[in-house]
This record gives sequence, structure tokens and C-alpha cells, in this order.
Amino acid sequence: MPGRDGTGPFGQGAGTGRGMGRRGTGFGKGQRPGAGPGGQCVCPKCGARVAHQPGVPCTEMLCPQCGQAMTRG
Repeated sequence: MPGRDGTGPFGQGAGTGRGMGRRGTGFGKGQRPGAGPGGQCVCPKCGARVAHQPGVPCTEMLCPQCGQAMTRG
């Protein structure tokens, strides 16, 4: 009888390994490249924070206080 073991018809569904991809990656997950349009850029030298500009990597922005390259924070 299909479905008694929880796999559904033709062995698809839970417990068959289908759809068991990696978690925690992709757009908007964490503070990594591709982390989305929001957030802040942080100066690793003096700690100044600036709003992240969509389309401009933080590493291409310079700190307005000390001139150091910013990082995503």
C-alpha cells in the first residue's frame, strides 16, 4: 500500500534523500558576498559604519574617517 512507510507513491517524498540539499547558503544568508542589498560596511581599522550601497562591494568603499577599505559587517 503506497504511503504506509511515509514515502508516498513511487518512493518519492520524505526519507528518500530527495530535496536534501545544503542549507544556509544562497542570497540573503549571513554576511558574505551575495548577502543582499541591505546591511552595513564596517571599517576594520577604526570601526566606522556606513550603509551598504546596492551594487557596490564594501571592499571598494573607503572609510570616510580614515580612508581604509571597508568590509561587510
